[in-house]
Amino acid sequence: MARAREAIAESLSELQSEYHENQQKGLLTLVSITKVSPQNRNLLAQADGAISTLLNLSMSAYSTNTQLLALSILFNLSLNPNLKQSLADMDKILFLNSVILSYTSAEPSRLAASLLCSLAMLDKNKAKFGVAGTVEALIKAISRPRGPASHHFLSTLSELVQFHGNCTVAVHARAVPVLIKLVENSDCGDLAGTSLSILCLLARFEEGLTALKESDRIVPFMIEILKGKCMLSKEGAADILLRLFDESEECIRDAVRLPEFLSVVADLSVRGSVRAREKASLLMKKLMEANLDIVYGDTGNTTATYLQWTKGVKPNLMGDPCEIVKPKLMGDFSYPTLAM
Repeated sequence: MARAREAIAESLSELQSEYHENQQKGLLTLVSITKVSPQNRNLLAQADGAISTLLNLSMSAYSTNTQLLALSILFNLSLNPNLKQSLADMDKILFLNSVILSYTSAEPSRLAASLLCSLAMLDKNKAKFGVAGTVEALIKAISRPRGPASHHFLSTLSELVQFHGNCTVAVHARAVPVLIKLVENSDCGDLAGTSLSILCLLARFEEGLTALKESDRIVPFMIEILKGKCMLSKEGAADILLRLFDESEECIRDAVRLPEFLSVVADLSVRGSVRAREKASLLMKKLMEANLDIVYGDTGNTTATYLQWTKGVKPNLMGDPCEIVKPKLMGDFSYPTLAM
């Protein structure tokens, strides 16, 4: 403890030096001693003037390395739950917003987003970011061409929109079309999957769900994602379809009218991840519960036949009562060929 206090005091003294080399030495020491020790983080945070000094250095315009080291130390401090609230004051948030929107270098933006995400993990802090404009800043940054910090921006936005108020701010800032465009244009499954998970969070509330429903061809787009290779994206797309089906009969109509929809969902129900299989089963259940004959006419008859088959009911197309069949062993399962 005594040695840590001495090291912190010496390092803070070096940060006050007018010599760049001394500042670098002090910053490197503080990065090292706060990286793994919560106790050392508390000691540094309690040191007089430490936080304000680090914040000033993180604003350094003449040295990117100085800025990165100072931001790294602030990020390390934010890992302590007891420090998150005190670090999330308005001045720091506004500064971090400006770093995110800066075009000078990707690395400071990445660290600023990571720091914001860490601070936002304390629920009491989440509303502050909506007031400070962080949600809008992140959406603006995400709408730019993809860069090294893109996933950090998405992760931070995902944390912030767990708070309803921030969802409203995000929808008003046109997060839904921005995220859909990112999914459409991304060749990175991780980015697309995170974007879809954010859309799921926005869809929990009326304003987000309405924005999704108003998006052009949203149901066919989600079904195309179900046909893709990224399992995280499939999970997100299935979740969004469930929310759309809960809200709108028209969305169910749009899905059932697509010839490949039922086979895609059936395939996901047996070959997806645990979460994806659960979502696929719920999609099937919603279709079974829908009044398909009335809502879809002939399409409903075909869909009902298909769903009965997947449930182990073999319909006799000659008009005789349905025959219950035993489930077949894996590898011996086939779907009927249905004339649409």
